[in-house]
Amino acid sequence: MIKIANVSKHYGSFQVLKDCTTSVSKGEVIVVCGPSGSGKSTLIKCVNGLEPFQAGDIVVNGISVGDPKTNLSKLRAQVGMVFQNFELFPHMSITQNLAIAQVKVLKRSQDEAMDKGLKLLDRVGLKAQADKFPGQLSGGQQQRVAIARALAMDPICMLFDEPTSALDPEMVNEVLDVMTELAQEGMTMMCVTHEMGFAKRVANRVIFMDQGAIVEDDSKDAFFSNPRSERAQQFLAKILHH
Repeated sequence: MIKIANVSKHYGSFQVLKDCTTSVSKGEVIVVCGPSGSGKSTLIKCVNGLEPFQAGDIVVNGISVGDPKTNLSKLRAQVGMVFQNFELFPHMSITQNLAIAQVKVLKRSQDEAMDKGLKLLDRVGLKAQADKFPGQLSGGQQQRVAIARALAMDPICMLFDEPTSALDPEMVNEVLDVMTELAQEGMTMMCVTHEMGFAKRVANRVIFMDQGAIVEDDSKDAFFSNPRSERAQQFLAKILHH
């Protein structure tokens, strides 16, 4: 579903990604973890062309992201993306937030888009909030709306960029529960997250990044029980200790 081959990216003279290579098969759940500034979010944003890269190639469902001829808007419509900060339109109701891209990008009718949005709101446990505005919801609720909005586009895969990092601790699980359900239903997912409990429960593989490079790419069992690199051992000792 996703092939990342020898991808490198620079900001000026600073190299943020160094020769990254990995792949994600259909139905696989990959957790990308590592210290702050290791390039995790940049890598995931390269997958749907939100960040350009200077070397290598990324192919999503047979389409090359780096090819100048690729219609990135069309590709992004197929690749669901959930950000740290929800990115909902504050002046629109929850159902309007869910319908707008369906109407504008997928050319669905307003009624069809609203109907689909309401079904997905129900799925994430928020049907009662349909007529509210984002500012009237908690952070956890807004993030669940953002997930429903991405699902409304019938994506072939989902990318999550630290979806729980802006949430109060009490709200983290309500978002992870929705993500866990998606994984169990067979959605192809790449998740940048520090939630190691989620990784242990749901991931097929864990990618560990440091200083722009993929240091480890292993099954979750191998990663948690016996990380090969010293850097990953240090990271896990810190993050699992608390």
